[in-house]
Amino acid sequence: MKRKALFIINPVSGGKNKDGVPELVQKYVDTTIFDYDIEFTTGIFHANGLAKAAVGEYDIVVAVGGDGTVNEVASGIVNSDTTLGVIPYGSGNGLSRFLNIPMNAEDAFKTLNLARAITIDAGKMNGQWFFNMAGMGFDAHISHVFAHGSDKRGFVSYFKSSIKEISTYQSKNYHIEIDGVPYDREAFMLSMANSSQYGNNAHVSPTASVQDGLLDVCIIKPFPLWRFPEMGLRMFTKTADSSKYVEIIKGKHIHITRHQEGPIHLDGEPQVAGTNIDIEVVPNALNVIVGASYKE
Repeated sequence: MKRKALFIINPVSGGKNKDGVPELVQKYVDTTIFDYDIEFTTGIFHANGLAKAAVGEYDIVVAVGGDGTVNEVASGIVNSDTTLGVIPYGSGNGLSRFLNIPMNAEDAFKTLNLARAITIDAGKMNGQWFFNMAGMGFDAHISHVFAHGSDKRGFVSYFKSSIKEISTYQSKNYHIEIDGVPYDREAFMLSMANSSQYGNNAHVSPTASVQDGLLDVCIIKPFPLWRFPEMGLRMFTKTADSSKYVEIIKGKHIHITRHQEGPIHLDGEPQVAGTNIDIEVVPNALNVIVGASYKE
């Protein structure tokens, strides 16, 4: 029996044109295995609504976009029998890269046809789902700047914004409880890592696993500005965890208290949250198709 797949295409993710994606679907999807339908999103949360409606109707829902699109689609099918597929078309593609899904569209479709699926953990921050990374501090600040600016998404724009903002950004004080153990830390950035990387192969927590039932709380401590290139290099060489400015604590239940409200992000999508933030891991929450070379 053929499996039913729904392709949800975000036309604006990553600043990449996706008018030709339906033709790619037609060309590369193995129709001896799949029957499929295609939907384009028309605005924020549309992908989430389409995904929720697909549960029970489709076996696989495929997010065509970046981490934000993946988040919307995955949030709609989480804790169901429906499986997530991803064709990466974003600017960072953090979860896709971690799961070894090819960045090349043709190869990503071939991976989809293989339909090798695993079950991964998910995170919740103040009741909202994330699947790759959530956090607060400098990266959330940059995401907020991006969302309210005119720059196109992409690594180069992100790097330029980081250089521009880092000289004036002030680290914050946080009270963190991880599985009941208290920590008081001044942090440049706090990241809750389900996978190891933000995107673009920048790994903040090289030992993170999406199948260990834990989140990695990555505390990036204040560091001298001249060491910024070194911190970046460590992320791209998977050595961030060996820096004296990085502390990583694994846990299941995290509560963070800060002095004032401010930006947070969930899978790179910014919003504003208050002074008390609850984070938890939800084990075995999502079925997802992974790359052939992904090792469990």
